[in-house]
Amino acid sequence: MTKNLLSTTTLNNGVKMPWLGFGVFKVQEGEEVVNSVKTALEVGYRSIDTAAIYGNEEGVGKAIAESNVPREELFVTTKVWNGDQGYESTLAAFETSLNKLGLDYLDLYLIHWPVPSKGLYVETWKALEKLYKDGRVRAIGVSNFNVNHLEDLLANCEIKPMVNQVEYHPVFNQKELHDFCKKNEIQLEAWSPLMQGSLLNDPVLVEIANKYKKSAAQVILRWDIQTGVVTIPKSIKPHRIAENADIFDFELTQEELNQISTLNQNQRQFGDPEVVGRD
Repeated sequence: MTKNLLSTTTLNNGVKMPWLGFGVFKVQEGEEVVNSVKTALEVGYRSIDTAAIYGNEEGVGKAIAESNVPREELFVTTKVWNGDQGYESTLAAFETSLNKLGLDYLDLYLIHWPVPSKGLYVETWKALEKLYKDGRVRAIGVSNFNVNHLEDLLANCEIKPMVNQVEYHPVFNQKELHDFCKKNEIQLEAWSPLMQGSLLNDPVLVEIANKYKKSAAQVILRWDIQTGVVTIPKSIKPHRIAENADIFDFELTQEELNQISTLNQNQRQFGDPEVVGRD
């Protein structure tokens, strides 16, 4: 059983990544993001996930700097945005993100979307490989890559991705992609694991939650981890930030895991990787 907030999965290069992290998508730059990240760190989160396009890297960096958590205990992720893809522009975007975060290195750097119409992600990946070889980042990966994008990247890369961060929740559990990632030792990571709160009244989830005296959100996050998926819920409410982390004192049965998996509708709720970023 995954024991606590410090529990980690081991990526294909040996780096340890926390199973549960804190996401800051749509968290406003300034006081809101600083306070949210500080709260998360106080609760015990050690993995923080941001992105250049979120516009809050400086606030995340400020919260980290003002916390008492040693840098080596943290796992910080950010992402290169679509408009910065390409070899040289990715290297420049990395420096910008690192400066905004106020860090000397990153734990994980991701390509945010494949943007297949521009055909740049292989060049972008070569820049990530350089950053990795130079010791600027401990792990590199992708976000929102489908199987076809991963196959293309694997055929053209020197270092295979360590992580693929994608839309993943009970209504869209991406079984084919998850199986492909497991087979290729790429850790799947869930963004929007709670589907922005729209799953929290689902009767199956509520029934399981009542059994364990937990919330539906806690059941979903526990399902993520028990199905081998790293998860990064987001909230700006201190009680929710704490509640989302309180998932290590119960374990779902195989029957319950299967029950939750049957909620799948193979239907994206958010952006399609084949479309996002097209001109």
